[in-house]
Amino acid sequence: MGTRRNPKALKRTRARISTSIMFSANTMNAALRISRYAAPTAVLAFSLSPVTVEAKESAKPDVSAVKKSIADLIEDDAERRGDGTSLTGTFVRLAWHCAGTYSKVDGSGGSNGARMRFDPEASWGANAGLGIARNALEAVKEKHPDISYADLYTLAGVVAVEEAGCSTLNSCPACGRGPKIPFRIGREDADSGETSPKECGLPDADKGSRKNTNSARMGFNDREIVALLGAHALGRCHTDRSGYWGPWTFAENTFSNEYFRLLVEERWSPKMSHNGKPWDGPDQFEDSTGKLMMLPSDMVLVQDPAFRKVVELYAKDENAFFRDFASAFSKLLELGVTFPSTKPWYQFW
Repeated sequence: MGTRRNPKALKRTRARISTSIMFSANTMNAALRISRYAAPTAVLAFSLSPVTVEAKESAKPDVSAVKKSIADLIEDDAERRGDGTSLTGTFVRLAWHCAGTYSKVDGSGGSNGARMRFDPEASWGANAGLGIARNALEAVKEKHPDISYADLYTLAGVVAVEEAGCSTLNSCPACGRGPKIPFRIGREDADSGETSPKECGLPDADKGSRKNTNSARMGFNDREIVALLGAHALGRCHTDRSGYWGPWTFAENTFSNEYFRLLVEERWSPKMSHNGKPWDGPDQFEDSTGKLMMLPSDMVLVQDPAFRKVVELYAKDENAFFRDFASAFSKLLELGVTFPSTKPWYQFW
């Protein structure tokens, strides 16, 4: 004899099944609607908790290793030359000229992009001879491919300053007496020179005026611009590049306050002859020996009263110069650069 079903119980069971089917269908439809806007690999799950998503980072260069490679390059090149000159001043000039194009008026220029590899910057008269520095650094770039050219060119200037005074270059017992320059990587390379400033904007060596320093355009105060010009303690001018001749100091591979001391204490007069012949180059000044030189843009530092006060301070206090230069040079190299953020971003799904 079969079991008799209770009509009321059967009705409740059917209602529960119907409700379950409707809930499942509604849930599936909701999930499908959301999945239309989710990534293809997204899991169809519901959560109101934020998910931290770390952006994938490209390989970062070992800055210490890159700095050592640059320092080794400077030392090896100096040994090959054997004439007391080196890449030290040229690397500082490379970094300075990459960054010194910046204008706070429109945000153009700056070291980001390493646009000096392309025209128009590569052909600017102010950058004559810097192809030597860029070509020399190709060996470092090949050894450390993860560093951008923009970071490499600016870091070369940093290393040159920090290593200046090393006994391997100058027979100086105070090895590595250059100031420590704050530096961070994150500059990117441009693919062309299309975004270069329309005009050079770098200070002109032949103009002895406050306006020529371009401190207002770059956003520097008097003390910062004088400190930055103290980089002329390093290197020399070449007639086949800039047209000028000679070093600023007798220790062109040593970073010191000697440049300022000479500006104040030496008697500078217009250069009239060179190697027994009339001087036919651009206007420049020479000391009593005729072996050192100053540019018109250097002389403005002692002709302008406000600048001269800073020059006299640095001539007496090398530590003050080192501190100010480290800060101003780091600021110069970062003008116009937007460094990548390390903060995570959040999303809900």
